[in-house]
Amino acid sequence: MASILKSLRMLADTNRLRLLLLLEREELSVAELQEILSMGQSRISTQLAQLKQAGLVEDRKQGKNSLYSLKDRTLVELLQSAGREVEEAEADSKALQLVLEKRRDKVRSYFDELAGKFGRNYVPGRSWKGLAETLLQLMPPLVIADLGAGEGTFSQLLAQRAERVIAVDNSANMVEFGARLAAENGIRNLEYRQGDLESPPIADGSIDLAFFSQSLHHALHPQKAVAAAYRLLKPGGRIVVLDLKRHGFEQAREMYADTWLGFSEVELRGFLESAGFGGVQSWIVDAEKQAPAFETILAVGVKAASV
Repeated sequence: MASILKSLRMLADTNRLRLLLLLEREELSVAELQEILSMGQSRISTQLAQLKQAGLVEDRKQGKNSLYSLKDRTLVELLQSAGREVEEAEADSKALQLVLEKRRDKVRSYFDELAGKFGRNYVPGRSWKGLAETLLQLMPPLVIADLGAGEGTFSQLLAQRAERVIAVDNSANMVEFGARLAAENGIRNLEYRQGDLESPPIADGSIDLAFFSQSLHHALHPQKAVAAAYRLLKPGGRIVVLDLKRHGFEQAREMYADTWLGFSEVELRGFLESAGFGGVQSWIVDAEKQAPAFETILAVGVKAASV
């Protein structure tokens, strides 16, 4: 049993307490703890080393990784009591569930690997464009809101199969440019409207699919934008959010006018669930190798059919 005095000193630090609360529930690797806590590897490793030295945690090897767990089970009751005073504990718990879901999702891991190989070697006739065009043809005719559409490149692609696409952007220049381009190309089921993500100029309950493509991180209040999308949707309608995973590339604020430096999967899921969406899921669908190594999250949800 660890020294009571040492244990109390360890618990006095909020970050170490968060680590212990997680390790009391599940055996986790450093990489998984990084994902849950959004902390750097060196910081987590230092905290774990201190906790291990104090006799509070233990580790075991699993392949190339070390898995950490709570060693001193006499602390459980104290941890749970202290945890109720930690503001981040609830978010950590949700992030833990997401990490455990990823562990179980062997199919996702397989397709992540498969996607990484696609296009790596040249094969005549095989391309991402060809695959995207094929998938678009499989899409049923829907009424779609492309929220934060920019010049509307994606809106124009969706319009190939959609019943109707409404592209919304707050920039008058973007709306003018996109509308002109659509007219020049004879795309008659695509309409551009100027408006804000948090109050799009679209009637409530009129949309089958609300889509945010790398636009939510430009919203002043992203949760309000998601809630607005919920109101636009018909019962049974879907939301799709494609956005950056939270990162530390501060220059993005100046270079790309980003308001938020991406979001964690837990945050995105939280936005959707708080708005009322069910069946919420998310995936990391792309990871760039070159610095600043942006990662892309895809999150989806459904508005209940009985609403």
